[in-house]
Amino acid sequence: MMRSSAGLDIPYVNLKAQYAEEKDEIHAAVERVFSKGDFILGEAVAEFERQLSRRFGFDYVVALNSGTDALMLALLALGVGQGDEVITQSNSFVASAATIVQVGARPVFVDVKPDQCMDPAKIEAAITAKTKAIMPVHLTGRICDMPAIQEIADRHKLFIVEDAAQSIGSTLLDRQAGNWGDAGAFSLHPLKNLNAAGDAGFLTTKHADVAERIRRLRNHGQTDRNTVTEWGINSRLDTLQATLLLMRLERLPNIIARRRANVEAYRRLLNAKHVFSPPCRQEEFNTFHTFVVQVDRRDELREHLHASGVGSAIHYPIPIHLQPAAAKLGSKPGDLPVTEKQAGRIISLPIHQFLTDGDIRRVADTVNGFFK
Repeated sequence: MMRSSAGLDIPYVNLKAQYAEEKDEIHAAVERVFSKGDFILGEAVAEFERQLSRRFGFDYVVALNSGTDALMLALLALGVGQGDEVITQSNSFVASAATIVQVGARPVFVDVKPDQCMDPAKIEAAITAKTKAIMPVHLTGRICDMPAIQEIADRHKLFIVEDAAQSIGSTLLDRQAGNWGDAGAFSLHPLKNLNAAGDAGFLTTKHADVAERIRRLRNHGQTDRNTVTEWGINSRLDTLQATLLLMRLERLPNIIARRRANVEAYRRLLNAKHVFSPPCRQEEFNTFHTFVVQVDRRDELREHLHASGVGSAIHYPIPIHLQPAAAKLGSKPGDLPVTEKQAGRIISLPIHQFLTDGDIRRVADTVNGFFK
């Protein structure tokens, strides 16, 4: 049995170290918010939206209470609904497909490439008269082949909603994640590179009307305190979270740089004969929310790592199309052979910014030693 994360010498994530580093700033942020009593859609929320737009070149940014809501509201604002189909991946977190179902549409899964990104060559065969949108997932911080996906979407007049939950700051051909499609959805979950102290997220879009509608939808469909023009939901980013995120936004470049350096060290140290790490393309900048490698005897390796005091994770062991909730969609084992093979081989190694060079070497030595 694996030991708990509390007993690991090298934990998979280290939120305690982050708190120790930021403790004084966090307390000051809490004091500012509570002293003003400005808790809901306060000035810090608007400033966070402005900063994201300025730093990453987004036309419009709407802060929300989760990346999941960002996906769902993007679909709603683009008119995706009952009877429509949305092409997406099955090797993602369940929210990718769940939000499609929640708006009344049907997720249609296509297979992926060796790097876990959507395979554009599989999209055409999945398009039907009901297809309304494509939802590529920029898994692990790597942007999908968006030029190829964009060409298909344009030719078939389909919307693109980028699931960019794991890819803030990632670029392809110098273009930011979230800046390719009609909308992009980002998560600010505590485990993300830019992380809140709870659920949080934001949506990006190049369409002014989409941004305007999502601002209404996130606040119960209100145009002012007393006027509701359509039925909405409560998906407002708390002012306290926005204040914390503004502080952490300043640290994000260094966090990304450290994670990228950790990956380079792993790639130098890990035995490529036994450990496959999808290489980065020359035209991409991967921010590495996770460092996912593919190995044989994955479950045995994970037990070995934990027994050696090293944490790990699996993102994700059961593809969405094989989850019990997806049974009514009619998917079955064998439908997505690459996705299903990878699901049994993927393992996420620690990559957080608090790892030392010695930690990286120890993790690599532990992995290499297992295969000897």
